Amino acid sequence: MYAPARSASRSRRAAGPHPTGPGRRGRLPGSRLATLVALVAVLLAAGCSDSGDGDGPIWQTGQGGGSTGSAGPATGDQPAAPGGSTEASISLTATGDVIMGNAPNRLPPNGGKGFFDDVKSALKGDLVMGNLEEPLTDDTGAGKCGPNPQNCYQFRAPPGYAAHLRSAGFQLLNQANNHGNDYGQQGYENTQSALEAHGLKHTGAPGEITVVDVKGVKVAVVGFSSYPWSNSLIDLDAAKQVIEMAKGMAKLVVVQVHMGAEGADRTRVKPGTEMYVGENRGDPMRFARTVIDAGADLVVGHGPHVLRGMEFYRGRLIAYSLGNFAGGGKSLNSSGRLGWGGVLKVSLTAEGRFVGGTFTSTAMNGVGRPAVDRQDRGLGLVREVTRADFPDTGAKIDTSGKISAPAGG
Repeated sequence: MYAPARSASRSRRAAGPHPTGPGRRGRLPGSRLATLVALVAVLLAAGCSDSGDGDGPIWQTGQGGGSTGSAGPATGDQPAAPGGSTEASISLTATGDVIMGNAPNRLPPNGGKGFFDDVKSALKGDLVMGNLEEPLTDDTGAGKCGPNPQNCYQFRAPPGYAAHLRSAGFQLLNQANNHGNDYGQQGYENTQSALEAHGLKHTGAPGEITVVDVKGVKVAVVGFSSYPWSNSLIDLDAAKQVIEMAKGMAKLVVVQVHMGAEGADRTRVKPGTEMYVGENRGDPMRFARTVIDAGADLVVGHGPHVLRGMEFYRGRLIAYSLGNFAGGGKSLNSSGRLGWGGVLKVSLTAEGRFVGGTFTSTAMNGVGRPAVDRQDRGLGLVREVTRADFPDTGAKIDTSGKISAPAGG
C-alpha cells in the first residue's frame, strides 16, 4: 500500500473521511460544530501549536506562488486591473473536474506522462487549484461498486499520478466531491499522502481549512459537497461556521464546492434545491451567497459536468460550474457540451476586492485528454447562460474571455 512520508510543511493532519457509504449525504452535527469552534479558539490562543491528530478542525500551511520550497510554479500573467490600476493583487486559478484515468485498465499511454501538456500554458497563477474527481491509490479492496459495478461508477489512478498534477502546474486539489471516497477511507487518506509526497496541498475533509501563503497573503481554501467525507453544503449553519473560522485564519477565503444536478441539460442556474438520482445536491445560489455573507471571497463550483454561468454577489465572484476539465480513459463523457471546460483566473487584492479575471476554454478529446479549445465553445456557453440566468448580477465576459464586474457589482 502506498504510504509515503507526510509532508513537513503541513501543520495539521486531516482525520480523513467518515467511513460511511458513498451515497449518503453528510451533515455536521451541532455538537461537533461546538467542538470545532472551541478547539480553534484554544489553538489560536495557544499560537496554533501542533496538538496531533484528532477530530477537530484541520488546516495546512504552505507557500504558493513559486517561491523557494513553494507548492507550485512561478506566477503567470495576471488579468489587467481595470483602468490600469497598479494595486497589488494575487491570481487564483481554478479548473473543474479532473480525472486522469481509471486503473487498472483505462489509463493514458506512457504512464500518463504529458497528459496535461496541451493545457499547461493556461494553468498559471499564484495559486492553481483543481477538483480531483478520483482517489490516487492502489486498490484498497473497498471500492464502492463491489464486484459487479453495473450502473455504478468508481475511479482511481495510481498514486504516482500526483506527479502529473504537479508538473501540469496544479498546487492544491479539492477532494470534496462524490468520487473522493470511491475506495473508502484508506483510499481517501492514500490520496492525501500521494499529493503531499509531490508537494501538493489538498482540501475538502470535514473541518479541513487549508491555508496557503500566496505572495505574502494568507489564503484559506475550504471544500464542500453533499457527502459525509466533506464539509456539508446542505447544512448552511455548519458551512457558515467553517467559513468564519477560515476568515479568522487568513486574509482571503476561497470555497471549492461540488454542487448541483448532473447532465448535458443542466447548464442553467435557478433558485432552489437541485436533486440528482435521489440525492440532495444543494441549493447552489443560496449556498454560494451564504458563504460569501460569512466571509468567502471567491466561490468555485463544479459537479454538474457542464459549464454554468457566473455572477457577482457583494463584489465577490461566483462561478457556478467550471465543467469537465479532464476525463482520462474515457472516464467522463466528452460528447457535446459535456466535453467543454475551462480555466478560470481571478485576481484579488488582499482585502478581497476583484481586480480582474479571465476564462480560457478547454475541451476533452475522445479519450478525455484536455486541450485549450481554440473554438472557444465553452466561453460561448458561459457567456450565453450568464446573460440568461443573471441579467443584473452576471459577470461581464467579453469575446476574449476577459471578466469584469457589472455596474454596481
